Amino acid sequence: MFNTYFQLGFDHILDIEGFDHLLFLVALSALYGIKELRQIIVLVTAFTIGHSLTLALASFNFIQVNSEWIEFLIPISILLTVLYNLFQKNEPPKKMVYHYGLALGFGLLHGMAFSNYFRSLLGKDQQIWELLLPFNLGVEVGQLLIVGAVLLLGFGLTKFLNVSRKHWSMTLNLIAFLGGIYLLIK
Repeated sequence: MFNTYFQLGFDHILDIEGFDHLLFLVALSALYGIKELRQIIVLVTAFTIGHSLTLALASFNFIQVNSEWIEFLIPISILLTVLYNLFQKNEPPKKMVYHYGLALGFGLLHGMAFSNYFRSLLGKDQQIWELLLPFNLGVEVGQLLIVGAVLLLGFGLTKFLNVSRKHWSMTLNLIAFLGGIYLLIK
């Protein structure tokens, strides 16, 4: 069961049809380079904690969510992250606590989007905690791979092709912004 739910969490993040997670991770990592690896890992983990918390609350039927509202708010979270990035002048924020809070809060929101489906996967007799742990570990590993790829691509472009870090950050923000707009109007 562990491998199945780990793979489900991993696939959930890498699912191109649900590219809202990918866009959010691109926006979340837009300000960071390889030198800030520790900060971005903490950000991704904060997002995963929020995502995990809402999945757990929904799985135990502590919260019920209106999926239409969540589907509307997810692109908003992407757009707000891009706006936050722009106010940081394309540099990692000096006070990371706000960025960590942003990642955690938006993780709560993104977890709600998947909670109804996740709850339907659970059998009545299964131990929820035994399934949540591998699922969330799969989510975390998938997110770290995506962010790692973004950081490596940025490193290659800035180091070997002389693309400025500012231009790379703006490109990532633009991709996330356009994707967020697309999700909002589709």
